[in-house]
Amino acid sequence: MADEVILLDFWPSPFGMRARIALAEKGVKYEYRDEDLQNKSPLLLQMNPVHKKIPVLIHNGKPICESLIILQYIDEVWKDKLPLMPSDPHKRAQARFWADFTDKKIYDCGRRIWATKGEDQEAAKKEFIECLKLLEGELGDKPYFGGDALDFVDVTLVPFYSWFYAYETCGNFSIEAHCPKFVAWAKRCMQKESVSKSLPDQNKVYDFVLVLKKKFGIE
Repeated sequence: MADEVILLDFWPSPFGMRARIALAEKGVKYEYRDEDLQNKSPLLLQMNPVHKKIPVLIHNGKPICESLIILQYIDEVWKDKLPLMPSDPHKRAQARFWADFTDKKIYDCGRRIWATKGEDQEAAKKEFIECLKLLEGELGDKPYFGGDALDFVDVTLVPFYSWFYAYETCGNFSIEAHCPKFVAWAKRCMQKESVSKSLPDQNKVYDFVLVLKKKFGIE
């Protein structure tokens, strides 16, 4: 019997994009269901009763929640394809560290760039650039964080590239001017079909951010 794989997601979510990239990298066929987060489906509430959030991967009727856990699950279940996680325990630990760093820092700083003004926004931009410079240091001269192939950290991090135009336009700054190596890495990732087909257009994400700003009264 073929695997039944369903992804409950929301198109601009960088967390959902991670699952899309990983499934594409592994060549897994799945059904994509875009959720209305203002009117969550009964299936989403049933499959993720704790957080009630996307993404949720449903594999043969069983749910897996939280994007980093989903990535690790995909890697373990479809292990006949190129692995996302390194085999060396220390390198695996390092990959988890940088994925955790991305979750704690990149998402939060990016959100504060578009959702604040004045001094708060300036502080968010400064912290965001500092974080990207740390990531550039970890990348070094490698084409990808995993070396010659896309790995766990690349898949965790590259979805945020789809939000860069929104950050730059709302914050009136150039990310590439500060972090050219990081942007070059992102563009390299975008040359992969698994990435380019999983990330929405940056202008579409910016339009979505404008809707959010209006909703929250941020002018």
